[in-house]
Amino acid sequence: MIMAELEGIYTIWLRENKKFLRYRSRIVTSVVTPLLWLLIFGTGLGSAMRFGNIAGGYQAFIYPGIIAQTILFTSVFSGLSVIQDRQFGFLKEILVAPISRPAIVMGKAIGISTTALIQGFILLLLSFVVSVPMDVSILLGSILVIIIISLGLSGLGLLIASFTDSMEGFNLIMSFIVMPIFLLSGALFPITGLPSWLQVAVYANPLTYGVDALRGIILHQSVLPVYLDVIIIAVFALVMILISSLIFSKKEQSLM
Repeated sequence: MIMAELEGIYTIWLRENKKFLRYRSRIVTSVVTPLLWLLIFGTGLGSAMRFGNIAGGYQAFIYPGIIAQTILFTSVFSGLSVIQDRQFGFLKEILVAPISRPAIVMGKAIGISTTALIQGFILLLLSFVVSVPMDVSILLGSILVIIIISLGLSGLGLLIASFTDSMEGFNLIMSFIVMPIFLLSGALFPITGLPSWLQVAVYANPLTYGVDALRGIILHQSVLPVYLDVIIIAVFALVMILISSLIFSKKEQSLM
């Protein structure tokens, strides 16, 4: 039984990654877009801001945030694959397979997390563009954070996809969720010294802790201890996977 579950998770994981690698344009755009944010937005706004305590200035400061942005968009919007599978009938074939609903969600989440990791890894290797030093310890620590936060965000995307029947509806919901999550994560500005009402929104945002952890590992400057950030995003990932598995099971069972 356990082997069947693991084989099912592996098969779904493999399918998600083959879909990603088949469209190489996705890989190119997923790297070019963050670089444009770094080079254009970072240079433009950085000319009006001074971060003398960080080598590389404002571009280096937003570098971990741009990595988190890439993870956010990739992980959450990959929930569209559930809607596509449902519309083309592939999801029904998976549901009648001898594996549990949580295994299906786990396979999807791990597959989405892997694609996010690939993109994040490429951006980590391009750290020299913004004059940020990179070594093995920083690379491994950043990869760990990327895996954890992408699992949680993919669970969020799958959860929303479970309630949505159309790609248009999914995109509409995402437009009201993804950008606030990104803008309130501290990716583009320091989260210290903010008004109290804004601090509540920032610290209620799980991506805030992912950005802070990446900034602590890469730039050695974080608001909270890195281990605390990692614990918070790990709890978030666990909760989202469990909730999305439960809701997905109930929703898809009602459609059978």
